Amino acid sequence: MEEIWIERYRPKSFDEIYGQDAIVARMKAFVQRNNVPHLLLAGPAGVGKTSMVLVIVHALYGEQWRENFLELNASDDRGIDVVRTKIKDFAKTLAIGNVPFKIILLDECDSLTPEAQQALRRTMESYSSNCRFLLSCNYSSKIIDPIQSRCTIFRFKQLDKQALERLVERIVKQEGLKLKTGGFDALYLVAGGDARRAANILQSCAALDKSITPEAIFQLSGSAQPREVQEILQLAVGGSFIKSRNLLLDVMLKRGLSGLDMVKHFQREILGLPVAEEQKMKMIEGCGEIEFRMVEGSDEFIQLEALLARFYHGKEQGK
Repeated sequence: MEEIWIERYRPKSFDEIYGQDAIVARMKAFVQRNNVPHLLLAGPAGVGKTSMVLVIVHALYGEQWRENFLELNASDDRGIDVVRTKIKDFAKTLAIGNVPFKIILLDECDSLTPEAQQALRRTMESYSSNCRFLLSCNYSSKIIDPIQSRCTIFRFKQLDKQALERLVERIVKQEGLKLKTGGFDALYLVAGGDARRAANILQSCAALDKSITPEAIFQLSGSAQPREVQEILQLAVGGSFIKSRNLLLDVMLKRGLSGLDMVKHFQREILGLPVAEEQKMKMIEGCGEIEFRMVEGSDEFIQLEALLARFYHGKEQGK
């Protein structure tokens, strides 16, 4: 069975981790000294946090990495019992081989309950001589201060355009793909700085055709094309409310987009509209309010219509 690309192109060495150069340099130094402190890796999804831990583990332990490494996903095992049983049982045994400590990876540890975090703090303190804790999370603010103070914190950023381009070029070359003009720009727009999402989109597109067009990327990722969103906004700002509304519904049905998706598309494309800065501010403010209403359970179609109406109203107020 063919391997999925997010695993095939998961970094196997420090040199394959793109876009986090400063962090890679520090991690290399830890491995060379054969001493890794407790780490807290924070940042958005798909930027290399878990891959970084796996590279560290393989560099430290080599063939014996399975005996010295425990990976737990805290979003599944959230309670205090996990800390008291699985984690403590693993932490209190000695490492195998030449490295003086084991490593425990707690992925998505911002999902741990406050009670479990308190128990984890004590466990980290008690077994630090023979076990290191590497915590991975999206939001470090959800981790209690006593745990943060015990860890060296690294904040991962989304991959910039240059770093993502290096990854995409590697995949395109090894898989024999061809990106049409504008293909990478479309991929970067859809994936943002998420390397995992970019690899998934490429694999989905390649299953249909080795020659990948921007249209295929937008279609398979379930995203509206920028020109479609810009047309909706320009019609709304110009006062053509019915045309703007009809085009909005057409794009949503054709692309299978939710109301929240459209608000995010609006927010991104407003910045490029040929209107005054003050009006852009009011339009983005309107996007924020409408998104809040949708999250609270309001009817998304009524809220989107209200947003389109507000875009023209904002123009009138700005005169």
